[in-house]
Amino acid sequence: MNIIFLGAPGAGKGTQAEKVSAHCGIPTISTGAIIRTAIKTGTPMGLAAKAYAESGALVPDEIVIGIIKERLAEDDCKKGFILDGFPRTVVQAEALDRMGVRIDLVISIEVRDEVIVDRMSGRRCCEKCGASYHVKFNPSKDGVTCDKDGTVLSLRKDDKPEVVKERLETYHKQTEPIKAYYEAAGKLQTVDGEVSVDDVTAAVYSVIDGIH
Repeated sequence: MNIIFLGAPGAGKGTQAEKVSAHCGIPTISTGAIIRTAIKTGTPMGLAAKAYAESGALVPDEIVIGIIKERLAEDDCKKGFILDGFPRTVVQAEALDRMGVRIDLVISIEVRDEVIVDRMSGRRCCEKCGASYHVKFNPSKDGVTCDKDGTVLSLRKDDKPEVVKERLETYHKQTEPIKAYYEAAGKLQTVDGEVSVDDVTAAVYSVIDGIH
């Protein structure tokens, strides 16, 4: 089965993509990672992307999709694959279709903006050891320092409320319209992402089992 995961930043789609990957035995395709690999290994599409990357320009959609198509032709994708982080726009979704990449199912993890802002702005990290906490859901023992090494916990720049709101605005403007595109094709399924991680996973598995 060939699956796309959609969801706003902080909705948890990456976690669910990883779980489905392990559950179904199919790879998760991360766009950034495969572009870097294609450039490094010198595939035809990778060389084309390298020219843009070295000049500081954005890699055009058709080249990105060409690299994805190359990756999807590898043996580990024969049973299926998961796209996480692509497509990001309707134009990219249309280009994916034009290049003959078959998509069976699109799962959108739905979480309200205010819940995402609360989730992300509550995260705290230890810059020394990398441990992560949350002021509500997973606080350190004293709520201020890391349990492992006593370093004062900090809020990452990307998790600041104003930054999260900007990222959500970009998602709603550029990526959310993809839902209507795939809904019209009869491929979209939505899952409530505001319940526990285990409940979200159960709902995702139920959707996948219903498609089989």
